[in-house]
Amino acid sequence: MRTTRVTVAALLAAAALTLTACGNEPAKTGSVTQISGGQNHDKAATVLDRPFSKPELVLTDTTGQPWNLREQTKGKPTLIYFGYTSCPDVCPLTMSNIAVAKKALPQADQDNLRIVFVTTDPDRDTPEVLAAWLKGQDPSFTGLTGDFATIQAAARTLGIGIEAAKTGADGKVVSMHGAQVIAFSPKTDEGYVLYGESTTVDDYTKDLPKLIKGENP
Repeated sequence: MRTTRVTVAALLAAAALTLTACGNEPAKTGSVTQISGGQNHDKAATVLDRPFSKPELVLTDTTGQPWNLREQTKGKPTLIYFGYTSCPDVCPLTMSNIAVAKKALPQADQDNLRIVFVTTDPDRDTPEVLAAWLKGQDPSFTGLTGDFATIQAAARTLGIGIEAAKTGADGKVVSMHGAQVIAFSPKTDEGYVLYGESTTVDDYTKDLPKLIKGENP
């Protein structure tokens, strides 16, 4: 078995990005393509031939303090995901899968791992809201909120498209966002592995020990 490999150029140059509207049908927009993990049906991971650079991103954490992504995660194995707390399905499932898999690691590895959740709905996801939501997932996860344009720009550098939250005809507020999880290596601080929304607890449980070492899953 081999892990699927794609280039950053392929992610950024494709014609359309599949966005996930939690609880709704996927929609298309003109930008880049979401590449789901497990394309070869053997493994969930997509290993990038040309890794993503870690965004220069400073947002507000759940304590209301500035949080610099590059500084806070330097030299640490890091998973980053863009979503929102009002999402009824994909976002909580993704974070729950990671939380369960993390608990299978030795304590030292758990302490070293950084899991970062960046909201795509900052108007509603205040630091207090993020803190309460992540407490139900894993209190050690970092939740970040801030200016939408800043968040959108950072996501786009990782091949992830997001749109500002909108109120639908049914009165529900929906945030469209790419559902990728990007893993950053502790050796290079580059995002070298991508996971799609179909990634399971077992997939993360198998891969995290290698990701923590900066190895290919």
